[in-house]
Amino acid sequence: MRAIISVTTDSEIIRRSRDRPADFGELFDRHATALHRYAARRTNPSVADDILSETFLVAFERRTGFDHDRDDARPWLFGIATNLLRHHYRAEARMLAALPRAVEHDRHDGDLARSTERLDAERAVSHLAATLKGLSPHDRDALLLYAWANLTYDEIAEATGVPPGTVASRLNRTRRLLRETAATDPSSTTTSNGTSHGRPDPAPHPA
Repeated sequence: MRAIISVTTDSEIIRRSRDRPADFGELFDRHATALHRYAARRTNPSVADDILSETFLVAFERRTGFDHDRDDARPWLFGIATNLLRHHYRAEARMLAALPRAVEHDRHDGDLARSTERLDAERAVSHLAATLKGLSPHDRDALLLYAWANLTYDEIAEATGVPPGTVASRLNRTRRLLRETAATDPSSTTTSNGTSHGRPDPAPHPA
């Protein structure tokens, strides 16, 4: 008979860590790399180290309040990290200034592994680097959690504590900004009837 492989969920790890705190380290092993990458792209590697440590410290202290109806702890962890990142506005501002070069480098490393929609979101981030500085923190968080943390609309809603419809509205605002600034993007061309050829907007969230 074929062996049945049991996959431990994040929820099970957190539940187990209540009695065996050391087991919480399994959650770190699973998600630390992605969280650090997200924080580093929004700030810098040095600040990202602090964000990563603080995120898991806060998560450990709050583990008894984790919603065990959810198996995946990523939205919870990214929500904590995003809240912590708001204390590092200056580091993020420096990141935004260097953003186009960083995203261009990343495109050459993993385009084939990413969906077209998510690539469009990353390119929107690059093109809108200047505009991002003027976005509200909530709109910016939604866009970067989608483009860089690879969270779904529902997961972003969980991470930020708002309804999915609010997430959709925030991302739609960034799409409108992208359309408004698309004419200044040298990689896009516009036909005589006003149709833009180049990078399409991310697909709308299903109702």
